[in-house]
Amino acid sequence: MDRRRFLKTAAIGSIGLTVPALDPLETFGAVPPPDLAVVKGPSAEKIVRAAVEALGGMKRFVSRGDVVVVKPNIGWDRVPEQAGNTNPEVVAAVVQLCYEAGAKKVKVFDRPVNDPRRCYIQSGIEPAAKAVNADVFHMDDRKFKEMEIKGLALTSWPLYSEIFEADKVINVPIAKHHGLAKLTLSMKNWMGIMGGSRRVIHQKLDESLVDLAMKVKPCLTILDAVRILTDNGPQGGDLKDVKKLDLVVAGVDQVAVDSYGATLFGMQGKDLGYVRVGAEHKFGVMDLGKLKIKKVTV
Repeated sequence: MDRRRFLKTAAIGSIGLTVPALDPLETFGAVPPPDLAVVKGPSAEKIVRAAVEALGGMKRFVSRGDVVVVKPNIGWDRVPEQAGNTNPEVVAAVVQLCYEAGAKKVKVFDRPVNDPRRCYIQSGIEPAAKAVNADVFHMDDRKFKEMEIKGLALTSWPLYSEIFEADKVINVPIAKHHGLAKLTLSMKNWMGIMGGSRRVIHQKLDESLVDLAMKVKPCLTILDAVRILTDNGPQGGDLKDVKKLDLVVAGVDQVAVDSYGATLFGMQGKDLGYVRVGAEHKFGVMDLGKLKIKKVTV
C-alpha cells in the first residue's frame, strides 16, 4: 500500500465510515488522460513525445522488461517524401520512448507488398529504427501460424506469431488514401501481419479489418500524419498527392483514432466502413463529440 492510500484508509477507519472503492485518479484528484492526443509541430520526434506525454507517458503503456513490437507501415518501395510508408522519424521516436520506459527489446517489422529489402531501406525505417537500437528484421515465413479469430468475417488466418509473443504491441500507421478502403489508417495496418493471400479479405474488407484489430489488441496507436497521401494510394509516388500536416494522432481506441484520421481528409468516421463496423460492434467510439480530445502545438 502506498503512503497516500494508507493515510486515507486510516483516516476513514478512524471515523468508522465505510465508503465504496474509488478510481485512484478520482481519489487523489488526478485528471484522467484524454481519449485522443492531437499534436502538431515541425519536429516529428517532439510531436510524438508530446502526444504520448499527453496520454500519460509511455510508462502507462510499456513496463520495465517488456518486449515490444512497434508495427509501422513499410509496404512500399517509396521514400519518406512520397508518404507511402510510416515516417521513419516517427517510428524512431516511438522506439526511443519504449526504451526510456524500460523495454528490454523493441522489434520493428512489416510484410511489404514490394521487395522487402528495398522497402525497409527506401522508407528510411530500417536505418532510423536501427540507429535507436531497435531489432529490425524481415518476416520469416515459418513464423506465420494459423490462428483462431472467430470474428465477423474471419474464423482463422495465418498471422505473424511474434506479434502475439510480445508483451506489448504499438501500432504506428501512416494516414493515406486507399482505392478500396477509401483511407488506410490504424485498423488497416494489421494487414501487414497476415500471411497467405491477403486479397481474399477484400470481399468483406471492413469486417475483416475490425476482426484483425480486435485480435491484436495494441496497447497504443500513434497515427503518423506528418505527411499524408491524399490520392493514388496506398502506394502513391507523385509528390503532388502529398500534403504536409506535421501532425500525429495518438490514442488507445483504434476506432476513435481512425475516426479522427478521417477528418484530416475532409471526411468523417462514418464515411469509412471499418470505422462504422467497429463502432456498431462496440469495439470503439466513432462519435468524436463523445471523446475528450487534447490538441497541442509544439
